[in-house]
Amino acid sequence: MTNKLTACTSILIGKKASIDGTIMIGRNEDCKASWPKHMIVHKRDEINPLFISKDTKLTLELPKHSYRYTCTPEWTDKDGLFEEDGINEFNVAMSATESAYANPLVLGYDPLVEKGLNEEAMITVVLPYVKTAREGVQRLGDLIAKHGTGETNGILFADNDEAWYFETGSGHYWVAQRIPDDCYAVVANQLAIQEVDFNDPDNFMFHPGIQEFVEENHLNPAESGFNFRKIFGTATRSDAVYSEPRVWIGHQMFSPLAAKDETPESTELPFLMKPERKLSIFDAQAYLSNHYEGTEFDPLGKSANAHKFRPISLAKTQESHVLQMNRKSGANIHWLALGVSAQSTFVPFFSEIADVPAAYKRGKLPAQLNSAYWIFKHASVLVDSHLHDFLPLLEDVQKERNAAAIRMIHETDAELANMSDKNRENYLTTQSNNFAMDTLNAYKNLSLELITKMTDYSALNFNTDENL
Repeated sequence: MTNKLTACTSILIGKKASIDGTIMIGRNEDCKASWPKHMIVHKRDEINPLFISKDTKLTLELPKHSYRYTCTPEWTDKDGLFEEDGINEFNVAMSATESAYANPLVLGYDPLVEKGLNEEAMITVVLPYVKTAREGVQRLGDLIAKHGTGETNGILFADNDEAWYFETGSGHYWVAQRIPDDCYAVVANQLAIQEVDFNDPDNFMFHPGIQEFVEENHLNPAESGFNFRKIFGTATRSDAVYSEPRVWIGHQMFSPLAAKDETPESTELPFLMKPERKLSIFDAQAYLSNHYEGTEFDPLGKSANAHKFRPISLAKTQESHVLQMNRKSGANIHWLALGVSAQSTFVPFFSEIADVPAAYKRGKLPAQLNSAYWIFKHASVLVDSHLHDFLPLLEDVQKERNAAAIRMIHETDAELANMSDKNRENYLTTQSNNFAMDTLNAYKNLSLELITKMTDYSALNFNTDENL
């Protein structure tokens, strides 16, 4: 099966922390450097009520009726669906999962469940059946409490009112915390939720037996309080090199004054932070595209520390997404960047679309250049071949596409204001798909330009003396 453990990086932004009042949840899905993703739209009642996981063989009887939703499944379902992220017709967004680790002490009392509910199935069995983010948290929590899970994970939820972060800490026990409206959170392969207030149902949800489980088995290292991260999580040297630097760089990007005393290997980085300026969609995308640029830890640099820490954006990113909710001016948006986020473009797909371009539903191994995933990857590997010369050309395309995306969204919102509901789906589908195809064409043209320039880099080249 595809191993997604030790991968992914996530961001959640509350509506008062954003520049336009939107709620954003986003994540990089990291697995292998060559492992294509597709994007599809499931229509209503398209999900088979009898679900059997190809990953764990878990069998579930799902509700008879399912809702429409966007998602990004694997190119092959041999090991499962891994639908990963999407927005449903009731404007609930979900992203699953952020891989993490539980400590051996808690796993000794509540082991992971070999045939439980894992990342592979979470979107498929939750997102098509909920009408709010809280319902999503509760449905996933009930399923894990009943069937267990074989992984330690974080799951992101949002709707038009709030964002939630959900974490599993052992085979059956979980907690979830609401992201305050004026805060953001960045997460990187560690259990992140800290103090849980069991008397605050507005901001916390949890397995009903978790307090008893911790108390009976003497799992809390503190005299008081309930710090989920310290009870269930890990704090190892691996965390300091692999996970914490990615949280540190997010804090440096958005809260530099508050985080001025933090270091990349700090072990007590807070889960929730207030940004020191309002954050835009491009800030969320920039975080997911970050590789410590501007620091000595950038792997594209020549510092002795260039490869000391694991970057956020890296070669094994399959896709990166930001699900933008609470868009008062128009439809919510499923932003999707296929391939390496730092070397791709986030394409805005309105959540109410009926379908996506055929290129986004193609892509397998070996590479095929009628696939959106491989079109982006093609440009990416060409840029890598002569990074110093070619990166500026890629950045020019990215800047042009970003500005064009905002123009297209603004124009679409204006049209929607005077449009009947019956024409809405067709119009949004056309707008999304036209922009997606324009972006693919821009990357195809970039690749052709790069190939043309590369012809002069051959080792067989020879400069003839003009005097001969």
